[in-house]
Amino acid sequence: MSVSPDLSGEVTCLRIGELAKRAGLTTRTLRYWEELGLVTPTDHRYSGERLYSKVELERVGHIRELQDLLGLTLAEIRIVLESEDAVERVRSARIAGASTPRRLALLDQALEAHSLLVERMDDRLARISAFRDEWVARGQRMRDRSEELRSEGQPATDTS
Repeated sequence: MSVSPDLSGEVTCLRIGELAKRAGLTTRTLRYWEELGLVTPTDHRYSGERLYSKVELERVGHIRELQDLLGLTLAEIRIVLESEDAVERVRSARIAGASTPRRLALLDQALEAHSLLVERMDDRLARISAFRDEWVARGQRMRDRSEELRSEGQPATDTS
């Protein structure tokens, strides 16, 4: 497989350096993500050079979005991707006309991955909520203390 434009002029495969440049990452980051199983080269050259498809470029963009927009850790991103991949396997099996038992097995795997993802999201949301509540309480304590200090510094009013 080589790096060449397709009929529309788009590159069909990217070397790791090209993918890194397009994604705004380092090749070291991409290799690390590969070790974690987040991305997978589409092919390798005889020299061992990694080649990536447009699909992997989109996946890298998705990982970046999950990191930047949602603040997910790589472990959490892995769970998201596993859930998405499981759903895609079910879809592909259906399209390919896989047997009902095979589709059910894949669907069970997808449901398990989905449940794990929802569980992790619930945990994260609970931790975020607790953190927020703590800061709301701190703010209230600061407002209360501010009011106390302001009232201590006020001259007594004459009511006569």
